[in-house]
Amino acid sequence: MKKLFTILGCIALFTVATTTVKAQNYKNAIGGRFGSYNGVSFKTGLSKGAMLELIGNFRSNNSFSWVQLTGLYEVYNPIKGADGLNWYYGGGASVGSVKNKFSDQSDIYLGVNGVLGLDYKFKGAPINLSLDWIPTLRLTPDTDFYSGDVGLGVRFTF
Repeated sequence: MKKLFTILGCIALFTVATTTVKAQNYKNAIGGRFGSYNGVSFKTGLSKGAMLELIGNFRSNNSFSWVQLTGLYEVYNPIKGADGLNWYYGGGASVGSVKNKFSDQSDIYLGVNGVLGLDYKFKGAPINLSLDWIPTLRLTPDTDFYSGDVGLGVRFTF
């Protein structure tokens, strides 16, 4: 538990210390995120150069069903010479549930997430695209590392 608080503290300190960059090109965006976990994504601007992203994911196969909610604090940095294109990084947490369809057993899990991605806002159109990678350190019910989900986000900006 001490390691977890140390990691979370370092992530929070790092993100707070680096939020003085130029802001992204929109205030809010809502749409879908498509990867191994498909779901709904909502982004909102917090401070100059930072956004909060909430992702509701779901996945199912013949044996299991998963539902997960992820919250990410993201720091945006413009890419020079490419108007509307930013790269971003950050961290957050997730909570989810997995259900075994055959045994009717389920578990709740918690995780710590990182995020690294690219974000593009089309000039003159309310469309935003992102491509990101979200690795996860799962804390419960068993501690393990999930190397991450690569996802494509397609959102309407406002």
